[in-house]
Amino acid sequence: MGNIFDTHAHYDDEAFNNDRYELLDRLLSGEVCGIVNQGTTVRTSEFSLELAHKYNNMYAAVGIHPECADENSMKELSVIRELCSDKKAVAVGEIGLDYYYDVPRELQKQVFEAQLRLAGELTLPVVIHDREAHGDVLDFIRKYRPKGIVHCFSGSREMAEEVVRLGMYIGMGGVITFKNARKSVEVIESVPAEFLVLETDCPYLAPVPFRGKRNDSSLIRFCAERIAEIKGMSTEELLKITAENAKTVYGLN
Repeated sequence: MGNIFDTHAHYDDEAFNNDRYELLDRLLSGEVCGIVNQGTTVRTSEFSLELAHKYNNMYAAVGIHPECADENSMKELSVIRELCSDKKAVAVGEIGLDYYYDVPRELQKQVFEAQLRLAGELTLPVVIHDREAHGDVLDFIRKYRPKGIVHCFSGSREMAEEVVRLGMYIGMGGVITFKNARKSVEVIESVPAEFLVLETDCPYLAPVPFRGKRNDSSLIRFCAERIAEIKGMSTEELLKITAENAKTVYGLN
């Protein structure tokens, strides 16, 4: 068993329809010690749990993504609450704010806040999506003080330091290998390894030299190599620390 822990994946995506189970069989019997598949709707949350029950070292986050928020979302949260009772549900996610897409911001905030409250009530961590909404996301983190991860972190070094001060982890993936990743490098330089977790967001954001191709959990090694280089440690040490961080944040220790 390896020590790659992918804290954020979407193996429910249609990009995996042709080889989903063969791929997961290979990954989870090799260098990948854990995967958390992220729900974005009720349906994908349910499928994430199906995948989690098929594999011992696979888990699910259940939640409604801001891009998927609509007039039915508040009613659907009763189903998300039920899904949270499943033993393989380890977080409420993927939730948050996304101001890139044309989804009404007040609706996004309402759905996000309701899920933060749910996570607090159930003492579950959250997995937060933050795209072009740094200020509002940080305000919600300050208000609710959730445990969990800000995934695919794209904020400033100062925001990362505040997120860590508030007790959350920083999720990093393929973007750290991109040539224009200056802000991400600054974040890695600033944040202690003990507050970093690794992720793919697969099938998206494959690292260099696979950029533009389908991502999967094995490619986290390329992210780990780059982060280890920045922090002046070995790749294996970085993978070990981040895997332990993932188990801690998801309550798997």
